[in-house]
Amino acid sequence: MTEPPTPTWWVLNRHKVFGIGGLLIGYLAGTHLHDAPQQPDQPQPGHTTPAPATPGEHPTPTAHGLAA
Repeated sequence: MTEPPTPTWWVLNRHKVFGIGGLLIGYLAGTHLHDAPQQPDQPQPGHTTPAPATPGEHPTPTAHGLAA
């Protein structure tokens, strides 16, 4: 029986190379993208439909029996 050949340096260390490469790319992207132009903050409406003035008031005149 013969022993298998010893693994090469690349087989033993490729996970380290890819890990360090990924960290380096992430660091460079993070330090160079922080100056990217931001969207200006636009005020947003609180809601789109107005609330009735009094709790019993309805927005349509037919709700009070005032049909035309």
